[in-house]
Amino acid sequence: MPTADWSFATEVTVRFAETDAQGIAHHAVFLVWFEVARVEYLTAHAGGYQRLRDEGIESTVVEVDVRYLAPARFDERLVIHARCVDVKRVSFRFEYAIERAETGETIAEGWSLHSIVDSQTLRPVRMPAWLLEAIAAVEAPA
Repeated sequence: MPTADWSFATEVTVRFAETDAQGIAHHAVFLVWFEVARVEYLTAHAGGYQRLRDEGIESTVVEVDVRYLAPARFDERLVIHARCVDVKRVSFRFEYAIERAETGETIAEGWSLHSIVDSQTLRPVRMPAWLLEAIAAVEAPA
């Protein structure tokens, strides 16, 4: 999955606590890294996830998928690419690609589907116009 034209990337370093006895990152931590990229994406482009919460809105994860291609190891620097696609009235999907910082080798790819809901009732609500506009501005073709 070529990432040169993706709209956002951030780095993480594999922590010891994220690995097993062989120094390989546990499969579940890849979802945490997806979340790191998603939250930082929103911070960089849409005023942050907290802005949604301040307006009484949550972004719940509805579905997630990860394809593991190679292991990540303790103390390895990784780049997590993220982009927001399939934006609809009450949902959106993030796509991710995780690469080794040193070589650019893709070690995992995946996506997460999110629903915009009222924080009290957890019922779907329309995505705020400011969020739609922020995502459109970031993801517009160059």
